[in-house]
Amino acid sequence: MTIAPEKPDTAKEIGRDRRRKEDRRLVTGRTRWTDNLVLPGMLHIAMVRSPFAHAKITNIDTSAAKEAPNVVAVLTGADLGESQGVLINAWPITPDQKTPTHLPMPSERVAFAGEIVACVVARTAAEARDAAELVDVDYEELPAAIGLKDCAEDKVLAHPDLGTNKSALWVFDSSEAGTGGDVEAAISKARDGGIVVEREFRQQRLIPAFMEPRSVVVDPTGEQLTMWSATQIPHILRFALAATTGVPESKIRVIAPDVGGGFGGKLQVTPEEWIAWAVARRIGKPVKYTETRSESLQTAHHGRDQWQKLTLAAEKDGTVTGLKVELLADLGAYVAIVGGGVPVLGAFMFNSIYKFPAYHFAVQTVLSNTPWTDAYRGAGRPEATFGIERMMDELAAELGVDPLEVREKNWITHEEFPFTTVAGLEYDSGNYEAATAKAKELFGYDELRAEQKRRRESGDPVQLGIGVSTFTEMCGLAPSRVLGQLSYGAGGWEHASVRMLATGKVEVVTGASAHGQGHETAFSQIVADRLGVPFEDVEVLHGDTQISHKGLDTYGSRSLVVGGEALVKATDKVIEKAKPLAAHLLEASADDLEFSGGRFSVRGTEQGITIQELAGATFAAHNLPDGMEPSLDSEATYDPINFNYPHGTHLCAVEVDTETGGITMRKYSCVDDIGNVINPLIVSGQVHGGLAQGIAQALFEEAVFDESGTLVSGSFVDYLVPTAADLISFDVDHTTTPSLTNTLGTKGVGEAGTIASTPAVVNAVVDALRPMGVDDIQMPCTPERVWKAVQSAGSNQSDPTEKAAVPHFDQAEGGAQ
Repeated sequence: MTIAPEKPDTAKEIGRDRRRKEDRRLVTGRTRWTDNLVLPGMLHIAMVRSPFAHAKITNIDTSAAKEAPNVVAVLTGADLGESQGVLINAWPITPDQKTPTHLPMPSERVAFAGEIVACVVARTAAEARDAAELVDVDYEELPAAIGLKDCAEDKVLAHPDLGTNKSALWVFDSSEAGTGGDVEAAISKARDGGIVVEREFRQQRLIPAFMEPRSVVVDPTGEQLTMWSATQIPHILRFALAATTGVPESKIRVIAPDVGGGFGGKLQVTPEEWIAWAVARRIGKPVKYTETRSESLQTAHHGRDQWQKLTLAAEKDGTVTGLKVELLADLGAYVAIVGGGVPVLGAFMFNSIYKFPAYHFAVQTVLSNTPWTDAYRGAGRPEATFGIERMMDELAAELGVDPLEVREKNWITHEEFPFTTVAGLEYDSGNYEAATAKAKELFGYDELRAEQKRRRESGDPVQLGIGVSTFTEMCGLAPSRVLGQLSYGAGGWEHASVRMLATGKVEVVTGASAHGQGHETAFSQIVADRLGVPFEDVEVLHGDTQISHKGLDTYGSRSLVVGGEALVKATDKVIEKAKPLAAHLLEASADDLEFSGGRFSVRGTEQGITIQELAGATFAAHNLPDGMEPSLDSEATYDPINFNYPHGTHLCAVEVDTETGGITMRKYSCVDDIGNVINPLIVSGQVHGGLAQGIAQALFEEAVFDESGTLVSGSFVDYLVPTAADLISFDVDHTTTPSLTNTLGTKGVGEAGTIASTPAVVNAVVDALRPMGVDDIQMPCTPERVWKAVQSAGSNQSDPTEKAAVPHFDQAEGGAQ
């Protein structure tokens, strides 16, 4: 099913560079973060956390802490008991998935360093933290399961009661699904007379490092229990509280005030939220907990963390014939709310924009004694894009051709849309040729290749590398029926309502919950165009389950393509409700009315009335048609009919000093196709921010644990988040092929920059060093790793592609061997 999108009109709000209206309060500090909240009688919580990654709790002495100044209570897991609830996994990817029980505050055993074992409640935050230092906990340290490959081999068990670290094995095979051929046959044929490329890549563990640390306030004193939280998912949080703590959902109000970034890191129900909830109910007073930056880095959920083994089969001319993907994915100590499903999202994207006739994907999820992993900007799609884009470069190197040539040979041409992929998804629209041509021109591709050739021939110690990433992703997560087929615990719909106020102003209520994306501005533009009212007359409300009573929140680039479509449908209902009133007041037939620019007019005459005037007439209700209720307010719930598929071409040039390993970014150009653009200024900001995060994975960021399970990159001294000074100016542009599955013709943009940029940068680094025998560098590509790769290649020119042993997936045994 397709929906013909409307063509954008440059005279309208849609397509305009509007500065974000919410920035007036955000950049001036005139806003309310969760940690700004002060309630009468409010108490403060500090957490006592385990220094060990795996240990039995043998005794907790709270006596000294209880005697500290202004301490109200010191509570352990045993004190809270069942009132603390349990944290849920909403996406069991297989029926036999092993899922350890996740108590917010365990009383018997800790499973990662930083897990909470007690909390202190005091009159000030400083007094709570001081008293937390006085809680004396005795531990019996246990061996820690650390290292993804070792954990997959069950060398040490993260949860001994489970008997294994293997959580779930999820498999997709195109021959079994009926979407393609037998991948083993394709590989076997390629070994006999074609090309087989086998590589192993490491997706290092990352930390979301959002600007605002997590914070939660709970007020138990009203008729409803109210929780304020720096979260992306207020509606899901309310449901989870009700489902696990026994409080009726109608008695719970969750508010996400302005939230300072999330990137998936606040797509979570957290132990801290559950503990604050239980403590407030127990004490009967409002409580607040705000984490320190160290706590955030140590215990907020992490992202990525995979080993990838990829096998690509191709004919001698470079035509791809099969792709086999085998993953190990580290879940950490527990299976997070959607953590187990993140690799499954990637399963549908390894084939990317290419016409693979055969495809096989298998992921073994693994438990370890580390903080749990979950969605991080892109959630499975960056991992998949990195894998396939690195492989396409490796195939080009085998063939001795330009990396863009091998991509063009295998990608879906624009004439072939809609196109059903080997993974079973239907791509509705796209034009990879146009995006690539524009990106090459913007980048100066041919000129840089010529410069690269000159520098190689001259033996310049600073080599130029050029990296390519041509990508697509699936956004608008997702049709509810598809999520149901994947055993996901919720739907993919979104809700919106439009309220026409007596003065002609408009209130928009959305179930999407912003944390920096510019929803208030973009949604105002959509409604202003649709209703024909001034942009300034639209107010967008969100993030409060009492105001926005229904919604599924913000993640997976769904806010515009799903939430925006719900808003369109609600707005159209307002117009339809207003039409009979307009006909009545104009003394005309409704069939003779036209609506344009916010005004109903009688066809062929000058008679007319604006929708804002109709709002006032409805409020007065003095002259309504018989049977009409005095309201134009409308609402709609929209369930997408398909994912949508933004795409783009990203090109990166780097200079690599082969003597020191130093990398300098020279140029970065990208052309993304996200369908029709609502606000180009916001889109550019989203792409810029995404590029920074993707480049950071390639060059800077890595969560590192020692052999005992301690996070040794637990501060910004060691966990390197780049600043503007570490990056360069980006050349950003776009092409437009509207989506055919929503009336706005839009596609997601929030994750595009992150997904595409990482392989572009790493491909550039490898490209610079390939003549020296280097065909991979493990991320992040630090100067030390680059230097070592150059030295190793120089001493082993005879076999530069030799690889370490790769885990083999034995599906009969359900794990990695």
